[in-house]
Order: sequence, then structure tokens, then C-alpha cells
Amino acid sequence: MPELPEVETVRRGLMRLVAKRRIISTEVRWEKTVGMDPAAFDAELANRVIEQIDRRGKYLLFRLSGGLTMVSHLRMEGSYYTVPAGTEPGKHDLITFHLDGDVDLFYRDTRKFGRMKVVRDEAVMTVAGLATIGPEPTADALSLDYMVNEFQRSKMHIKPFLLNQSHIAGLGNIYVDETLWQSKIHPLQPANSLTTPKLTELRTNIIHEMQRAIKHHGTTVHSFTTAFGEAGEFQNELQVYGRQGQPCMRCGTPLEKTKVAQRGTTYCPHCQVLQ
Repeated sequence: MPELPEVETVRRGLMRLVAKRRIISTEVRWEKTVGMDPAAFDAELANRVIEQIDRRGKYLLFRLSGGLTMVSHLRMEGSYYTVPAGTEPGKHDLITFHLDGDVDLFYRDTRKFGRMKVVRDEAVMTVAGLATIGPEPTADALSLDYMVNEFQRSKMHIKPFLLNQSHIAGLGNIYVDETLWQSKIHPLQPANSLTTPKLTELRTNIIHEMQRAIKHHGTTVHSFTTAFGEAGEFQNELQVYGRQGQPCMRCGTPLEKTKVAQRGTTYCPHCQVLQ
């Protein structure tokens, strides 16, 4: 699933490709993606201008003229890309947005898990997932005081705690493994057992890792591509995720892989000791 850096990379690409363009019409070939009748979806979007594309956590927010927002969650395999108008859609191109300037925007999703929802601007933060989302992992939004208070209230293992978007927005399997390794925290460590100095370290690593991953246009492990159809570059920077059996970059101990909350989890048994 694309995580915050990947979704932010897509957002930036779409801003260059389709911002300020008018939606002439839409074609929906998989109704579940939009959660409404395709004709009704088209009626809502036709003749509206894509004024801005924002992001909150892993959600893309297409700000449309007339006070509407299309909330888009890519889930496992969703992606957007532009083509010349009239291009024949492929098997997995579920939606076409016909734009002015002889451009079509395709939404491709091989697994068909992605979802879109059109709402009034003022209702965006009531959409499921956004209604309970935590702060962005930035220096301004994610304060140490917040982390101390939030983590102290939960005995949950730190790995699933960080994957829960209601605590911190945008973190997924890749970047949780990376930041836990950087912070020398075992993935099964209870959230409320982390000291303030350790939370300070974790906060710094989360913020820094998100910035680095965005700078490298996200991580391509399976199928992620940018809005320009290019792979991310951060997979070349990963320190622990996907490196099971290889030596830890810090101590040389072979990295181990286990399952935590049903998610594959790679860690160093020497550096990340359960306290």
C-alpha cells in the first residue's frame, strides 16, 4: 500500500499534470471504486475545475470548483496517470477523467481496492478514515507532548500502534520498520513503556524518514509509480525493510523477519531488544 511519501509524490505529480484543468466528463468502469451510480458521479464532477490537490495522511483530496472535494484512497495498487485524449483504456484502468486541453486522466487499480468519495468541502473530515486520523508526521504537527500523552494511554505493541492511522497519519509497514530500527525499538515493545527520551528519538526519526522518502519520490517495492509512470527511488535507501537475512547496517547481526499484527516485520535481534 502506498504510504505517505508515495501519496505525497503522486500529489505533487498530479499538481503539475492536471491542476487548473476542467473535467469535461468521466467514465466509470468499476462502480465500487466511486461508491455511487456512474451517471451520478459524472453529474457531480462534469464541468468542475481541479483547483488544487491536497493530501491528508494517505488520502488525496481533489479540490474542485463549486465547493466539492473528491477524496481518493489508493489502497494497495491504485495509481493515476495522464494520456492523450482518446487513448483506449487498459484492462485495469477503472476510471477516465476527460479533461480540457485534450488530456485524459486514468485511474488504474489492478486489485480494485481503491475508493473515491465526493463530498462538500466542509464534510471532508467526516469521511471514514479521515474523521479519526492523527497528526501529520511533521515537526509542526507532531509534537513531543502529543506523543507522550498518546503513547502512555496504550499497552499495544508499538508496531501496530504506529500502523493505526488514528495515532500518527501516513505511516505504513515500510516506514514503521525503518524508524523502529533507527530508534532501536523492538516491534513488540508496548507503546506505554517508551520513555520520553526514546519517544524524542522516535519522533525525530519519523519526521526525518518521511522527509527523506519524499525527497527520493517514495519507495517502489512491488508496483508503485509516480504520476509520471516512474518508479520511486527510496528502495535504494532502505536500511531494514526487505533485508531479512542480511547483516544489520549498524552491528552486522543478520536481520530477522517475523509477523507482528499479521504484518511482515523485519528487525535486528541485537539492536532492537524487547525491554
